[in-house]
Amino acid sequence: MRRRSVLLAAGTLTASLATPFSRAFVASPAAPSPAPVLDHRVERDYDGRSYTDLSSELGKVRGLSSGTVLATFRTTSRNLAMTLLSASDATKPATDVTARVSAGRLQFSVRHDGVVKQNHLTRTMYDDGALHTVAITVTDTGTTFHADGRPVLTASASHFFDSAPGLTALDIARNLDSEHPGGEGFYTGTIARVAVYDRALSEQEIAAESVRVDLADLGRISAILNSDTPAVWLTTGDSITHGALWTNGWRSYAEHFQERVRWELGKPKNSDFVIDTGVSGSTTKDLLAKFTERVSVFRPKVVSIMLGTNDAATASTGPAVYRANLRSLVNDVRALPGGAIPLLQTPNPVDVNRWPNRAALADYARIMREVAAELEVVLIDHHAHWLASNGGTVPLGLLADGLHPDQRGHLLLAKKMVRDLRVFDPASRVCGLTIP
Repeated sequence: MRRRSVLLAAGTLTASLATPFSRAFVASPAAPSPAPVLDHRVERDYDGRSYTDLSSELGKVRGLSSGTVLATFRTTSRNLAMTLLSASDATKPATDVTARVSAGRLQFSVRHDGVVKQNHLTRTMYDDGALHTVAITVTDTGTTFHADGRPVLTASASHFFDSAPGLTALDIARNLDSEHPGGEGFYTGTIARVAVYDRALSEQEIAAESVRVDLADLGRISAILNSDTPAVWLTTGDSITHGALWTNGWRSYAEHFQERVRWELGKPKNSDFVIDTGVSGSTTKDLLAKFTERVSVFRPKVVSIMLGTNDAATASTGPAVYRANLRSLVNDVRALPGGAIPLLQTPNPVDVNRWPNRAALADYARIMREVAAELEVVLIDHHAHWLASNGGTVPLGLLADGLHPDQRGHLLLAKKMVRDLRVFDPASRVCGLTIP
């Protein structure tokens, strides 16, 4: 346990994650598959004690100085260290090359005689019970993690199998060394495939080997979350994003998201900034008119837009205008210096008996879904999520006045947001928070 903790501390850095209520992936493209030196395609469920011994094939990977480790898996539990593939020296402690899922995060480490040559973890998480494909490429210029066909983490370290000489064991679902002759880091869940290539696959090749491919923008958001370079996140919209009054002194969804990113993800992410420019009463037309002062002046990397509740009640922003405005906003975000990433969020449903002038809101949510699909924008679909979570009806108990979410409604918005952006951890205070 002590050595495992050292490994986790050394790194500073989904059925599908994209539920029916989010837009986050595209179909995996067809392309010729490169030939791996090791390819184990026997889908198997592991129970935290079982494993697959591939030591007879160790010679295929021993000595590789560059290449790719690829695995397709589905978790059924959240454990500190769950091995996907490990090549190790069973006669010594702490000599191994290991790809694993560690408390939901992807991890790749290389050790020799207790010396950590490289050890990196993502902040984004992949233990949601969905099938994921991870590929870790190592070249003489560095290491790159790919998740579901998109690069999500890069590091300068270049250590691979040749950096751990004397390897004697190769296992799926466990790690083996002299201190743990029966193994450690056992996996719980399904591993559908493990492969090793003797060269670094391209992003296109990795996409072709993945069970699905995330939208490019979701990959870019994941890369920002996994990077140590500070980033500005901006949320904008109307009174729901503004979060005033109806939260009853509790945090709004944007404030919960800020806590998750700037504090719970650890240093140096607390040097990121989350800015809320939501203004009560706003429509898409208002945001377009005030785009400079509400968005571009802050030079954001990610811009979240939740609008539609007021558009649905404003004659001048009917469905056709709303659709055109959303397209313009997405294009304006992408045209920002550095190519910012747009993120669309449908507003929550409302009580149309109390707010009959918002009776068309479901149509506006549908339009946002269509624009997100057309422009390949990541969509967080609160409108559909709220209805599905309440048997198809509006959860009136989460609305302070039949329209604005109260503190519990904002918490539900926040949890959906962090889950769809792959930073949901039930052990965190934000994700584990309940409000009476």
